[in-house]
Amino acid sequence: MREKPVSDRKLNDPENKFNLVLFNDDHNTFDHVIESLVEICGHDPAQAEQCALIAHYKGKCEVKSGSYRVLVSMNKRLSERNLVSEVK
Repeated sequence: MREKPVSDRKLNDPENKFNLVLFNDDHNTFDHVIESLVEICGHDPAQAEQCALIAHYKGKCEVKSGSYRVLVSMNKRLSERNLVSEVK
């Protein structure tokens, strides 16, 4: 998924937090999603399971917040595992 351009001022503002949003899909297993969130986002297994369930039932879940650069890296790694996510 292509990232929307973000102004340099917004990127460099330490007070500005971004969110990594995971979207539900019809092809990844819960185990794959949970394992990916643990390995990429640093979630503990229970937290990863809750995020997977929220995404499944609500269509999306904010799985991480933080700096734009860190989240873009995580987003890329999730994408490499065929998960659908974006940084907002």
